[in-house]
Amino acid sequence: MNDDVTYEVDNGVAWLTINRPQARNSLNKSVRDGLFEGVRSFNADDRAKVLVLTGTGEKAFCAGGDLKEMADNQLTVPPIDFVPQFGRNIEVAKPTIAAVNGAAMGGGFLLAQTCDLCVASVTATFAISEVKIGRGSPWAAPLSWMIPARIAMEISLTGAPLSAQRAYEIGFVNRLAEPSELRTRTQELAELIAANAPLSVAAGKSTTYLSAECPLSEAFDRAEQIWEPVYLSDDAQEGMRAFREKRRPEWKAR
Repeated sequence: MNDDVTYEVDNGVAWLTINRPQARNSLNKSVRDGLFEGVRSFNADDRAKVLVLTGTGEKAFCAGGDLKEMADNQLTVPPIDFVPQFGRNIEVAKPTIAAVNGAAMGGGFLLAQTCDLCVASVTATFAISEVKIGRGSPWAAPLSWMIPARIAMEISLTGAPLSAQRAYEIGFVNRLAEPSELRTRTQELAELIAANAPLSVAAGKSTTYLSAECPLSEAFDRAEQIWEPVYLSDDAQEGMRAFREKRRPEWKAR
């Protein structure tokens, strides 16, 4: 990591934090590089079962790209690997959660969108603000799969911010929390996931995205392929034994 991005593991939950509050946690090169490095660290970290992505402070989760740096570099079309997009430019098999502590604008919206789940402070706001400055948001292509298409259209065309409550109502946010309780509530959700059988969790994540990628009939076939190794695993037998013996399972991820 670098000073602009920190990585820590708390009881099986990796916290990847953008630590640039003086610039509203915007995505300069140091932050972007640190995020990629942090995700790679999480992928390789056997201690970490779930990744939480968040920002320092209560004002901004991430205000998006660093416009000063972008103007200095005369940035036109961002490269595909400009910022981490899980499943597009970096694979993340384990679950991910965005803990949105404040404004998630532009690239900050992207980061919240790319995570599997989202917990937001009640003071958070969300916006695809690119239309306000003549930039683009090709990364928002999956949005109409995540929320109703007409709401996705409105967000993309107006650039107007959504409140945390509205984002929760449309299904973009899973849970809301008071600012002082955001970390605790997110940690609780992450630990619920981390306690489950790792192979089943990974397969469940993969299956959820299938219907966005292929027709339903194909999704069923691919889901069977994804889940067969889970059924055949030692963990599948361990889970049933533990239930019978009234004890907590000991997962081996095999």
